[in-house]
Amino acid sequence: MGACATVPNAASTVSTPAAANEADVVADLLSRMSVERKVAQLIQPQINSFTAADMERYRFGSYLNGGNGGPYGDEFAPASEWLRLADEMYDASVKPLPNGEPAIATMWGTDAVHGHSNVVGATIFPHNIALGATGDADLVRRIGHATAIEIEVTGIDWNFSPTVAVAQDDRWGRTYESYSENPDLVAKLGAALVEGLQGSKGAGDFLGDGRVIATAKHFFGDGGTDQGVDQGDVNGDIEALIDLHGRPYPATIAAGVEAVMASFNSINGTKMHGNQPLLTDVLRGRMGFDGLVVGDWNGHGQIKGCTVTDCPQSLMAGLDIYMVPDDWKPLMDSLVAQVRDGTIPMARLDEAVARILRVKQRAGLIGADAKRPSERGVAGRFDLLASPEHRALAREAVAKSQVILKNNGVLPLKAGANVLVAGSASDDIGRASGGWTLEWQGGSKDQLPRERFPNASSIWDGIRENVAASGGTATLSEDGSFTSRPDVAVVVFGERPYAEFAGDQRDLVFRDEEGLKLLRQYSEAGIPAVAVFLSGRPLWMNRELNVADAFVASWLPGSEGAGVADVLTGKREATGRLSFSWPESCMGQPVNGPDGALFAFGYGRMLGDTSPLAGLSEDCPALAANDSADMFGSGRLGSGVSAFVGRLDGAGFEELMPQMRGDMNGSGVVARGYDRDAQEDSREIALQAGSYFGLQQADDTGGAYRIAYEVVTRPTAPIVLRASTTDGGEKVLDLTEQFALAYSKGWREMVISEACVANLGSRIAFEAEGAITFRISSVKRETTDAELECSF
Repeated sequence: MGACATVPNAASTVSTPAAANEADVVADLLSRMSVERKVAQLIQPQINSFTAADMERYRFGSYLNGGNGGPYGDEFAPASEWLRLADEMYDASVKPLPNGEPAIATMWGTDAVHGHSNVVGATIFPHNIALGATGDADLVRRIGHATAIEIEVTGIDWNFSPTVAVAQDDRWGRTYESYSENPDLVAKLGAALVEGLQGSKGAGDFLGDGRVIATAKHFFGDGGTDQGVDQGDVNGDIEALIDLHGRPYPATIAAGVEAVMASFNSINGTKMHGNQPLLTDVLRGRMGFDGLVVGDWNGHGQIKGCTVTDCPQSLMAGLDIYMVPDDWKPLMDSLVAQVRDGTIPMARLDEAVARILRVKQRAGLIGADAKRPSERGVAGRFDLLASPEHRALAREAVAKSQVILKNNGVLPLKAGANVLVAGSASDDIGRASGGWTLEWQGGSKDQLPRERFPNASSIWDGIRENVAASGGTATLSEDGSFTSRPDVAVVVFGERPYAEFAGDQRDLVFRDEEGLKLLRQYSEAGIPAVAVFLSGRPLWMNRELNVADAFVASWLPGSEGAGVADVLTGKREATGRLSFSWPESCMGQPVNGPDGALFAFGYGRMLGDTSPLAGLSEDCPALAANDSADMFGSGRLGSGVSAFVGRLDGAGFEELMPQMRGDMNGSGVVARGYDRDAQEDSREIALQAGSYFGLQQADDTGGAYRIAYEVVTRPTAPIVLRASTTDGGEKVLDLTEQFALAYSKGWREMVISEACVANLGSRIAFEAEGAITFRISSVKRETTDAELECSF
């Protein structure tokens, strides 16, 4: 980095007197900026779609890494590479401009929603739903500070956190990002995280060393959509909605939050990215917010009359920064033209830019003290990533978040006991961490193996350590088998990781019966069993609650699973209390609240509470309602489904493609996320000549394949679909003519049924003799009429 030490910083290019007041500095900068440079401040692309040369040419005001984005195309890049890229982009942004125009430092934003969880080796704290169960604002404040320190280590300026949604329906896939169904608890903890990230407003370290810009999101109503549908509509009396879903915002504003992110959802039919009465009149007028408003991923493109590349409506409604991951150039062009033709008044453009500059000045990016990312505070102190102090803090948070719902006396585990630890999640840190962990959707250990978590402990690690310390023995058996009869079994199971819309459910049924089967097995053998349930929300667990001797809601604890063991073994008292009511019904009704709850908000047992839990009804009509199976949808593979690639000549061995995304060089297949209706809800598949790509179910559900697809390039050689059959054979369908007709025609549907493939099996593959690119947004298996014809 020494070779770059002579690159001018923002102080020398902006040349503002240190004593100048905020308004004068901003006014001076605005007076010397061209329209193009002002518009560039409004543009926030993602690191995968531009280069440092683009930064130098266009001078983006900010940029971000998406949930699957990493420096130089490597989402698992070491921390040093994150810092190197931060310096590279900063240097490009502050290179001198001609004619005295000021060069304004850019800023990097990231989703560090439970620790700096995009970076390998960082501390992964429990998700917000778990922190809500602690009810401990001081703990959350300390976590915010630790997170800010680890963010600054990598040179990043801005955190898109905290989420202050007041989730009202646990079917919503983002429930775990919400602290609670209770708006007052959300307000208290949201404000505490802001103070931890930024420092206390008015204090000497506010936005100083070891602090970063915070963002309250998503304004507003993201947790109140009808039936918990992500990005859906929130309906009702506007004042009642503001009182419920808007209540956390005054608290975070009072704490000094410098940024607010607009929500994807609509309020009474109007998308928030274009909702001037709420973004401007309520947020700025009534609530007094003076920071910047940033959009969410292409959210402006969802406004009626807008596209991703043409949307003055958002700016006029009150948005200051467009999060436009990939289509930044045409959006910049359209905004410049709209300023020049008067569609966007210069006063509104200056207002938005002034807000951005004001935040940058407060954050130390403008002025005499501005420094390159690697020269700030604790930047480059990689030993602070998952430092012993931060790991101890995470372990404390995990322990304080454990909620005991049932205990027949098996907890705490007795000293000297022979403990069997079972379940596929027991030694899986990715599973315990949930979504927004190294990858946007997170992943289990087949996608995120243990080496991705070099500074972490699994739940198994913690149980082994604590049991050994008490003079006992612990044995790991993920499948639950044993040769020596244990005194007690601990079964760790739960939801597989997801993020956003991929986690939306139509009901509250937990359909994975791995844990249930193990608990029943131990019950029948007379072995006491403890259920440790990992989840991003309360779910209908009556069957598991009935058969377990103890049941612990562990939420998504993150990288310090030893905190779970601290409660199980009695090293710490169980102080966690439900921040969400626990459902009695599996059908998703009622939404959060005391009416119909099995366990109300605030419930939780101390270790010594062994009062019996009455038998619960196991009747659930939704369990039988499963006439289709999603193989791929909402950007993720279905349960038990794998994606695979290979070469037709056999030169490359067949290999799996985790999460249906990646560059499989040996096979000549590249799959990347594509936004059809939502962020990366689809995949773009590029096949080189002689390669293939396919999907396979572990358990054949039967039924026709229904595939939503779009052909991007016209086929120049044969492309076929090879489908397996239940009798061990295969059937090859020539798609060349159909793909040629479908080229450039937009999204279409393909149905592969028994009519063209008798005895249709569980595996399909697209095989290309020539290079071709197509997109897939969903693949389903459906029970259909026997007469259903195949179609393309």
